[in-house]
Amino acid sequence: MTRRNARLGGKIFTALVFLFLYAPIFVLIVFSFNSSKSRTTWTGFSFKWYAELFQNDAIMSSLYTTLLVAVISALIATVLGTFAALGFYTMKKRWRNPLLEVNNIPLMNADVVTGVSLCLLFVAAAAIMGDFTAWINKIFGTDLKTNFHLGFATLLIAHISFNTPYVILSVMPKLYQLDRNLVDAAQDLGCTFMQAFFKVVVPQIMPGIVNGIIIAFTMSIDDFVISYFTAGSTVNTLSMTIYAMARRRVSPEINAISTLLFLAVLILLVIINLREIRQEDKKKRLQKAIAR
Repeated sequence: MTRRNARLGGKIFTALVFLFLYAPIFVLIVFSFNSSKSRTTWTGFSFKWYAELFQNDAIMSSLYTTLLVAVISALIATVLGTFAALGFYTMKKRWRNPLLEVNNIPLMNADVVTGVSLCLLFVAAAAIMGDFTAWINKIFGTDLKTNFHLGFATLLIAHISFNTPYVILSVMPKLYQLDRNLVDAAQDLGCTFMQAFFKVVVPQIMPGIVNGIIIAFTMSIDDFVISYFTAGSTVNTLSMTIYAMARRRVSPEINAISTLLFLAVLILLVIINLREIRQEDKKKRLQKAIAR
């Protein structure tokens, strides 16, 4: 086989792989504009299902819950993950490496195991809190709530817990690139530790922080299994609502919301890639300026 034929075979194989990955998504997008409910016959172009999507209270409510949980959990996880990464960075190597391995466990652990574990933890904590508030009511004659159930709070805590390790892994490489003497130099020039941290350290690791919050937001929106075990019966995320609808019949409204989610993720990826390209160009220009 000549080198030319090998290259042609490689291109064909790559095309087949991409076709296998994206053909189902393409079909979903096409039939989200189908005027009928048919999943096999094209009857005409229409925005009917998008209009009905925004009138569906169940989907819009679950979308609001999903976005709210994703935004709050991403912000909190970013703060926790950034400070945790700083703590790892300042540790001695013999302590840092084992703890980083422990941090990787939630990333590699099966979602169903994490979801069941968190569910059992929340149920046990609710029982303890119920017994404690019952004891408080008995002693002081108060009327505090004694029944605690899975809901928005447990869902939010669960998302924060599995998002934080991703933020740590995003921030740590930027900390490794940081010169340890920068903080000392800033303090020698009159900065307090907090001023040095926010004016010297944070700008240096900001790309890692931004990547961490984007990954956390994306993982939170994408999650189904952990949310299913920790949300309870009063709160539904978008993935849970779609799953419940798909168990009965795949409605064209599911095609419409899936198309919008796909476009949102695609736009997010484009923004991230453009940002990385600009950073690389800026770094190259800086290196050329230094070389001159």
